[in-house]
This record gives sequence, C-alpha cells and structure tokens, in this order.
Amino acid sequence: MSVDSRLNTDILYQPLSLRAMELANRIAVAPMTRTSAEPDGRVTDEMVRYYERFAEGGFALLITEGTYPDEAWSQGYLNQPGIANDEQAQSWRPVVERVHAAGARIVMQLMHAGAQTQGNRFKTDTVGPSALASKGEQLGIYRGSGPFPTPRAMFPEEIREVIALFARAAERARDAGFDGVEVHGANGYLLDQFLTDYMNVRTDAYGGSTENRVRLIAEVCAAVRRAVGPDFVVGVRVSQAKVSDYEHKWAGREEDARIIFETLGRTGVDYIHTTEHHASEPAWEGGRPLAHYAKRFGGVPVMANGGLGSPGIAVRLLQSGDADLVSIGKSALANRAWPRHVRAQQPLQNFDPQLLQPLANVKGVEL
Repeated sequence: MSVDSRLNTDILYQPLSLRAMELANRIAVAPMTRTSAEPDGRVTDEMVRYYERFAEGGFALLITEGTYPDEAWSQGYLNQPGIANDEQAQSWRPVVERVHAAGARIVMQLMHAGAQTQGNRFKTDTVGPSALASKGEQLGIYRGSGPFPTPRAMFPEEIREVIALFARAAERARDAGFDGVEVHGANGYLLDQFLTDYMNVRTDAYGGSTENRVRLIAEVCAAVRRAVGPDFVVGVRVSQAKVSDYEHKWAGREEDARIIFETLGRTGVDYIHTTEHHASEPAWEGGRPLAHYAKRFGGVPVMANGGLGSPGIAVRLLQSGDADLVSIGKSALANRAWPRHVRAQQPLQNFDPQLLQPLANVKGVEL
C-alpha cells in the first residue's frame, strides 16, 4: 500500500494530552488478543519485545490486549495475560519500562470474558447477565472450538464483586507503572453482554432499559476512577459488534447512543474508545460514524478503531472532528513502524492473514 504523497498527514502527528498523559501524536496500537503469555498468565519475553517494537515504531500510545482481572470467571483465553495477582502485575514491569524508554505510553485493557469465554484455567463453567449463550462458535485461532457454553446468570452479589475486582486490577496496573487502564466494555465480553438486549433479559436494575443495561459498565468505570485517583488515565471501549456477532446494531440507534455515551461520559473516564468494522462509515443506515456519537454525547476525547490502517481514512476521520485519536490493529501488525513509515511517505505492507494462523499469537519478534 503506497502513501499518497499529496496527503497532508500533519493532524496525525499533533500532540494530545489525556489527563496527565502526554502523547506525542494521535496514533495508538489497538488492543489485540495475542494469547502468548505463560499458562499462569505471566508476561513472556516475546511479549515484552512485541510491545517495545510498536513503541520504537513511533506509536504514541499502546493499549494491551484484554487482560483478565480475577482468578475466577474473567479469563477468556488460554495463555491470556492476567493482572489478577501481584506476580502477574510484576511480570508486566519490563513491558512498561521498555515502552517508556522508547518514548511511548501504555494503557492496560481490563477484560472480563463472561459468557464469551473460550478457555479458563480457574473455572469449567461460565457466567453472564442471563443464562443465554453467545452467538456463533469459538475461534480456533484462540484455541477454541464448538459453540459457546450457556452461562449461569450472575447473582447481584457477584455483580458487586466484579465491580470491585476491576477496581483492584486497575490499582495493580497503576502500581506496575502503566499510564492508564481501559475498561473493556465492547466486543461481546461480559460488560457488553449486559449492554446487549438479546444477551440480557434480567428484570433487576441491570436489565431491561438501555439505562439499566449500561449500568454495569458505568459502575465499573466509576469504581476504577475512584480506586486509581484523579491523575491516572481511565478509558472505556464500546462497540456494537461482537466477536461472536459481527452484525449487531443497537436497536435504539441514536437514542441508545445518547444514553450510553452520556452515561459513560459522566463516570470520570478520560476517553471513549469506539470500535467498528469500519470506523469512518455510518454506525447504522442513515447515521454517522459511532465515534461521532461518542464525541457528541460523551463530552470526553474519543479514540476510533476499525479499518483505519489507510492513512487517508485516518486523516479524514480526525479532520471531521469525530475522533481525537485513531487506534490501528491489523495494519500495525503488518507495519510495526506505521507512524514512521506514514510520516516518511514510505510504502506500507498489506496485512497478511497468515499472521493469525494457526494461532493468533506473537510471531516474528526478535529478542
């Protein structure tokens, strides 16, 4: 992929502040499941080098893959990294140190898989908002197979425990040196399951209306903010589609977007991270991009993700004012120095799907 020499990319390289975190540009590495940790959830040397290379390549911000926060039902994949205990937290320190030494900042994404679990060394059963299985089948590239199991509906006290566990994990990430945390409220994992109408048929305060279904994500964000204090960055990721349901759209469209983003914007988060298949395209027929609604209703900076590996599309999205940052996934895997290459108008490599075969783990990392 060539970079158009006529394209003015200056907007990508403008600095940005998120609370106390200073970013050298508007380009982030999106969170991507890599399933390359030790079986006990500790970080490996390959993972340290994997993140360091993006920092060396000019990305101002790195967001880790989803990291499980407890030793119960949150793990979603075998060989997924954790932040559930102090040993796991300490194993992340070399990642943070190397990323900082290369001039970048790093945020840990906190993720509870819920009903979308494919591999959990702590539990053989799963939990969710209701006893309803996720759509589709587990992904072989993440060591899964067959349909998703039907979860057990969570008890109210378990919901309260999840909120507390997210907050404690955020404290561990802060103490390990991270610049912030991102609450994973997207892609069909537990918090998004509560938000999703067909996954959540509860009749208590966490089910029914959109206001109720967004309650758990909001309470987690607020609890994390209280736990880490005023100077630590807290973000939240939101999507319509899921790992198990690429076509899902919010039934209430713009009104749902208003409720969801206004609610999350009031929790004390520093940014909202929207992810769609194509971030620059309408979120639904006749609408605007999802990032547009996050910016309009959320009242905080917005990071957009989805199909933004083309510099021209990324530039136009920032110029539209719908997003303040862009996060790049597959194109970053293909181009670990994407920001430097684009700045120098050097050709970009197209993403090779073989990078995710037979497992979507860390590959091609020299130590």
